[in-house]
This record gives sequence, structure tokens and C-alpha cells, in this order.
Amino acid sequence: MDNEPIVNRTSETGAEPGGSIVNAFTPRPAQQRILDYAGGPMGISAVPGSGKTFTLSLLAARLVERLAGQGRLDDREVLVVTFTNSAVENFRSRIANFLRQERGLLPGVGYRVRTLHGLAHDIVRERPGLVGLSESFDIVDERTANEIKRDAVIAYVQQNPDAFSAYIQPDYLQNFRRIERYVFDDAIDIANAAIRIAKELRTPPFELQAKLNAQSGAWPLLDFALHIYADYQRSLFMRGAVDFDDLIVLALQALDADPDYLARLQDRWPYVLEDEAQDSSALQERMLQLLTARHSNWVRVGDPNQAINTTFTSANTRFLRAFMEQYPAGARDLPNSGRCALPIIDAANFLIDWSMNEHPVLGQGDALALPHIQPTPPGDPQPNPEPGEPPLYVFNRELTPDEEISVVVTSLKRWLPNNMARTVAVLAPENTRGFRLTEALERAALPFDDSLLRSDSATRAAAQALSTVLSYITQPHVATHLERVWSEVWFVRHAFGVGAPPTADESDGAEELIEEAFVNRKSQIQNLPEPVTTFGRALRQLREPESFLFPGTSDWLASIGWLDEVEGFRAMVEAFRLDLQRWTAATVLPVDELLLTLGNDLFTKPADLALTHRLAVLLHKLGKENPTWRLPELAGELENVAQNKRRILGFTDEGLGYEPKAGQVTVATMHAAKGLEWDRVYLIGGNNFSFPSGGAEFGDKYRGERWYVRDSLNLVAETIAQVEQLHMGTLDEYEPGRATEQARLDMGAERLRLLYVGMTRARRELILTYNTGRNPERDPNQPALAFQALGRFVEREAQDGEEG
Repeated sequence: MDNEPIVNRTSETGAEPGGSIVNAFTPRPAQQRILDYAGGPMGISAVPGSGKTFTLSLLAARLVERLAGQGRLDDREVLVVTFTNSAVENFRSRIANFLRQERGLLPGVGYRVRTLHGLAHDIVRERPGLVGLSESFDIVDERTANEIKRDAVIAYVQQNPDAFSAYIQPDYLQNFRRIERYVFDDAIDIANAAIRIAKELRTPPFELQAKLNAQSGAWPLLDFALHIYADYQRSLFMRGAVDFDDLIVLALQALDADPDYLARLQDRWPYVLEDEAQDSSALQERMLQLLTARHSNWVRVGDPNQAINTTFTSANTRFLRAFMEQYPAGARDLPNSGRCALPIIDAANFLIDWSMNEHPVLGQGDALALPHIQPTPPGDPQPNPEPGEPPLYVFNRELTPDEEISVVVTSLKRWLPNNMARTVAVLAPENTRGFRLTEALERAALPFDDSLLRSDSATRAAAQALSTVLSYITQPHVATHLERVWSEVWFVRHAFGVGAPPTADESDGAEELIEEAFVNRKSQIQNLPEPVTTFGRALRQLREPESFLFPGTSDWLASIGWLDEVEGFRAMVEAFRLDLQRWTAATVLPVDELLLTLGNDLFTKPADLALTHRLAVLLHKLGKENPTWRLPELAGELENVAQNKRRILGFTDEGLGYEPKAGQVTVATMHAAKGLEWDRVYLIGGNNFSFPSGGAEFGDKYRGERWYVRDSLNLVAETIAQVEQLHMGTLDEYEPGRATEQARLDMGAERLRLLYVGMTRARRELILTYNTGRNPERDPNQPALAFQALGRFVEREAQDGEEG
């Protein structure tokens, strides 16, 4: 979470009587330069923990205050956009809190906070006819989109079993069944990448296909990708729907189609503040360029060193960097951070310098970038924490994956009992390592929280169960709701125990297995025991479903004699009814307490219970922001979460207000940890597979280069390059392997940024380890170059300390 800025309280409300938020705190000099903003383009590079969310929120509130002084709050808004979903609710609440301190300024008036996709949705939804959509157009959630593409891939591979044979090593072609599953999974990745880049290029499948038909030679990757793209778009058209990748493209089409509509939006949003600008893409930048073209009041905030979602996407840090170079008078830094102890800051700054000056592969455009992190100045009410003993430790010993986990767990067993008031996290490069660690923590009887390991799909699965029950108790007279609660939620969770992840192994398919256990209940629901489906049909046919819930003089259940023919079945149905009665009675509770009641009955796993709590907080907040909403409207919002439509409004797993808990071990990926902080942090897996250098000369391994593919090609990268070349009209300049080399550089740069993000999650103590991988004898992983450099840095610091 962003650290708070310097706040000098002058009253209990944080503002002087009769004063404004201008006088509520004393900003740091770097913050003051930003808050003095009068207009025009401004680019801000903010280091981790610098309080950028607070500063940008306060700037937004001041701009709202400026609009209020001009009497323009009825038709003008300050627009705040963010690339990441997690910041939306945070911005809303912070701006509302600032404005609540002002006399006559109401929260929710004069500003709008959206994700970039949410903003695009607003633009298209207001004038769908401009892009050929009906007023009732739908947006397919990611799960549905993936299912459509998956079905198309299955059909294509079945009809063209040799589709990828040109890229497979001969030995594996002779034993294809050994790699069949991996080929299928990679085919889905290829299709996803091709569709995404084609939409970024704003090119429909028929245009690309026409260009491909004009090329000479065989292009199996393009044949496959364009076939799936065409099938996918056809399926969306039949549904009258679009997907998330379409939204910004359609928004641009709408803005280009009607200059008057664009002018109205430019007037409506006289100030545009963009958060997480390091993750912007060309199309997203273009959309904001159009919206700010008339007034140029565009503030962009980000940290290029924290761009950790750019590989094989259209996002690129160069857009923010180029913006700041284009407008040097508006370039600002937020360098002060009170998050980390000074030795950890020194290590993070060393990594920046090493990457810029000593990295053997990455050039200046790929290395980490300035500014350095600076501690908070003397007298700051948020001083940097005192370092632990030791504050930084690089465990250089060669460890197998199991040994690495054992070392971490042993360390935690010693540390945790003496530090129950502090927070601690173990951050892994990927989910599978995280789940391995949770198994070891469970065996050691150490308390842990693994809710951040769960995928977004897993979140939606749990949300769907809560949503189904909530929909029923808001409308108990609807028999279909009653049947769904029985078949899809109550029986499935009681009989199959859905909600617990399977044991994760080291296989590449572990994450898919985990997601399947959480999400894909179709086979369970479709193959329910006959008595269960028969009883479900009976519930669906009830004319008065309430008669099942609250029987009068005669009990409907008593008339169903066959229930007694299945041992224990009547008792099960009675237990189901008791749960329904208790849930219905709980509707008198506030919505957050009602949801907690449902969650306690439905779930047993800590991750599901933690999710329920976070969803309860979300619904409580929505209820306060929308006082006219009743339970049906709030139930609808929960359904949006389950269908991933709340992504439009800024909801994801990471946006639910996760707070690290003292006295228990948070287990998460480094990606999921962005924006969070802990007193002690373990970074595991610091080898040259998780953090490759970006080149081939150091024996590094790259995830996208499958062992069965000839010439170590990265087929996803090669497909993207072919689509881009085809879009230009010819494939004559395509050179096999060049895209794979660039993908290595991109991966090396991004994983270095990921290491930097992981390091700057630590407040007092940071511990780094590495492992030799799954084949330590035949093909061991080596410590990453950055890991080795940090090890040397720690040794030098220790020697300097002894000499000093």
C-alpha cells in the first residue's frame, strides 16, 4: 500500500476550522511541486512507497474544489483513470474523504474514477450506435471468452493434427502423446496472443486472412491463429457481445466517428489524471490523448521500474518515459519513501545502478531507471523503519526446491514466535512454488494466509456460490433460484468439498489443476447422482417455492415418498432446508453481516472465508455509496463480481482491500504483492529460470521456449511477430528466431523489475534464496545474475561495516 505523506494534524478532522485541505498537512517538497499543478501536461515518476495514491487523490480533490469555485460541478468532472483494477476503490474512498472535509462539497460529485477499460466502457455504452452495437450489448467475461477460444482450438487441432509438426523436434513427433497436452496448452496461448495483438492493430480476421492468402509459402502458425480469431469473433457476434480487448478499440472508433461527441467528453473532463501509467499501451495512450487534446490537462503518474505485466502484452514503459521527455517542464519525481529501512533502500538503489551500468545484456532502454529511492527527511512523521538484524541476507547456498522451502520454514519457526506483532511474507515467482510452501507451513503448524495465491477465476467461483444463494434469498419465490442453490452450490460443496485446492506439484499443469478444482464444476453438476437431479427438477417445478422453505399444515417434502428409498437422502434434504431457513432469517442483518453468515456456512477453507470478508466489505461500501440500493441491487453487484463484469468498475482479487495480518505468514506471488508491504519478506526462487538475464550466453532458461520445439523458438513471440508483419502487408521481412531473441530481452527486463518490486515490499528485513530446479543433477538452475550481484553487494556492505 502507498505510505501516507507527511501529515501535520491541526485538528481532529485534519483541517483547521474554516480551512481547506490545503492546510491539512505539510507536504514534502516533491509533493508540493505536484500539488502546485495549474494545468497542462505533467509526468510523475514515483518510487515504491512514495505516497503517489495519496498525492494524486489530493490533487484530484483540489481540482474538484477548483471546479466548484468556478460553479462547474454540474457539468464537469475530474477524471481519474488507472490501468490496474486495485486502485479504483482506493482512489474513490480517498477523494471522498478529502472532499468530506470541505464545506459544501459532497463525496461522489465532481469526479469519476475508472479503470482504462472502465472508461472505454463508459464511452461506448453512452453511444453504442457509433460502433454498430445495440443498446443492450453485452461483455463476455474472461472465463466465457477462454471457453470459446478453447473450444475453437480443440476443433482445429482435431481436424488438423499436424498443425504444429513443422515446429516440433523429430524425436517428439514420433512420441507425440508424450507432449500432446503441452502442445494443446501452448496452442491456446498462441491463439490468445494472436487475437490480442490483432485487436490492438485494429484489424479484423478477414483482412488478415486476405493478406495471408496473398503470401507465398506455408505459415502454419498464422493459419491456426487466424482460424481461431475468426471463430472467436463469429461467436461474439452471435452473442451480440464484445470482450475486454474490444473495449478500447471500440472507444477509439466512437471518438473518431463523432467529433461532436469527442468535444462533449473533452468539456466534461477538463482534467485527466492517469495512475499506473507505466503499464499504458499505444491504444490506451491514444484514447487519453484524444480526451485531453483540447485542454492538455493530462497528469500521468507511474514507476517504470514497477512495470511487471508487459511481456506479450501491448503495455510498454516507453510511453511514460517518452511523455516525460516530450514535456520536460512538467516532469516531476516522487523520490521520498518511508516504507523501507535504509539498508533495503540502498540495496534497491544498487540494483538500479547495477542494471544501468553493469548488466551484461540489458541496454539503457531495458534496465531499471532513475530516480533512486530517497528516505524521508528528518522530522518526517513517517520515518523509515529501523532495520532488522540483519536487514538484508542473501542465502548463497545451493538448494534443491524442497531444501529451499525447508530452510524458509525453519527460519520462520524460529522468527515467528518472537515477532507475533509483526508482519511477514514469503513471495514466490509463481503460484506452484507458493502452494508447495503452504503445504510445508501446514505440516509445521505455522499460521499462514494464502488467499493472494488464488487465481481471479477462483475468486469468481467462490463469489458465484455466494451470489447464487444471495439471489435466492432476495427472491425466494423464484423456483429456478431455489434449484440452483441446491444443485450448483449446496450439494456440490457438501458432497464434493469444492473450495480446497488440490496438492500442487511441480508439473507445468499444476495451476490448471488448481483452477479446475475451483472453477470447472460443470462436470460435477452435469454428472450429479440421479436422486439429486430428480429432486432439483422437482424444486424447479414448484409453483410456490416458499412452501418448501416454510411448510404450512402440509409439508411438500412428506409427499415425496422416494426420498426414503435413498439412504440418508431425506436427512440431507432436511439439512438443506434448515440452511435455507437460517439464511432467509438473516436478511434482517446488514448486507456485510449477511454475507459473512453465508460464507461461514458455505466455506471452511481460510482463503474462501477471507474472500467472503473482503466481499462483505465491498458490498458494505457500495451500500453506503448508493443509499437507495436494497438487497436485490447488491446481489446484482455480487453477480457482476462472479461474472467478472465488476472488472469494468474496478474489482479484482487484488482490489478487495487485502491487509497483511500480524502473526501469520502471507504466501503470495511477487506479482500479487505489488502495492503491499511486510516487516519481513522472503524472496524465494532467485535462479536463472525465474529471473533470466535476457540473453542466451549465460545458459538461462525461458518459460516461453518449450523443450519440444525446434531451435528453441518461442512460438508465442514468433506468432505475434508474424501477425505484426502480416498487418503491414507482407511477410518477406519476417526472420525466424528474431522475435524469440527480443522476447528474451523483454522477459529479462520484466523479471528484473519483478525482483525490484519484491525487494521493495520489505520494511525491516529482506531475505533472498535460490534453488537449483527440478533437475539439479542433470540440468541445475544457477543463481540469477541479479541475485549474484546482490550477494556481492551485501558482502561489501558487511566488510565496510566491519572496517568502519
